[in-house]
Amino acid sequence: MNKITGIRSVDFKITALGYGVVNWNGPTKLVGDDGMDQNNHTLPKLRGYSNLSGKIKDETGFKYKKHASDINFKETPLYISQNCIRHHLFRDQAYDLHYAKDKNLLDILTSITGLIRGYVVPSSQCKRTSPLLLEDFVDQLGNGNFEQLSSSSSTEEITKPDGTKDYKRGENSIFSKTTFGETEYLAYGSISIEQLEFISLDKKFDRATMVIKQGEGEKIAEALQTFIKNLDPSREPKAVFHPNYVRGGTIFEEGETGILLDNVAIDILVQETLRMISELNIRQAKGYMYVESVLVDYNDSHKMMRIKRSVGDINETPKAPYAVYFYAKN
Repeated sequence: MNKITGIRSVDFKITALGYGVVNWNGPTKLVGDDGMDQNNHTLPKLRGYSNLSGKIKDETGFKYKKHASDINFKETPLYISQNCIRHHLFRDQAYDLHYAKDKNLLDILTSITGLIRGYVVPSSQCKRTSPLLLEDFVDQLGNGNFEQLSSSSSTEEITKPDGTKDYKRGENSIFSKTTFGETEYLAYGSISIEQLEFISLDKKFDRATMVIKQGEGEKIAEALQTFIKNLDPSREPKAVFHPNYVRGGTIFEEGETGILLDNVAIDILVQETLRMISELNIRQAKGYMYVESVLVDYNDSHKMMRIKRSVGDINETPKAPYAVYFYAKN
């Protein structure tokens, strides 16, 4: 059995800067200064935070809730969830998948969403597993604070029984938020070469990206090749169709119909993904975030995400071709 060699994944470390909160968690029940429960405190996403103090009130097991100001931002840091990041990373096509049907899956497949973000079509179970792994963006500064706010409704004009006019002010509401100042996020991610390079067109192993008819495979490969070339017209990528691609290292050499991307095509998609990440910015909920830098590791070792543990061991430029996990068997 030939050992699979080459770049197995492209891992990266992301540093992002910003201000305020862009990913809120919503209203959370806490305790006010008067000891009464409050339902109108809004919290951002805090890693590991619980609104329960852990102290048990009585034999019923009821636990006391925390005060709104009882937060350690170093122990429970602010974060932006990877789901939020993925939404904004693919924002241009964020809502297109609502219209994905069995008859238009080629349009989805020949897109950055189809190749990198992945998709599932419940009606046919056609799907593309995303090769892109992203971790949550975790704040390193901890510049959080408790903020008390209030609002009042407008004044209403009313007519008394005697015909004179009077004015009634609406009810005031008092609420609070946990807000943030300057933020600096750290995150990690990875692009799996195995999941990126092969596009299955076969239901045999329950991972068909789309259902094809006899003779359509070459046309789909050509469409994929054209799309990838449009991302970088200066290069010549190849997407090769074959009716029987086998995963290296298998016992019975059972293959499936599909398309395999060559080294150039893989690299174009990798570079496009890294470009999108490096240009990512989010502005919402009175806060913002933008990516400041991306450190890349073309990982040709068996140590997954080694960039987390030893930056001195990483390859910032490719030292080998991308690993080839599949081969065509006639």
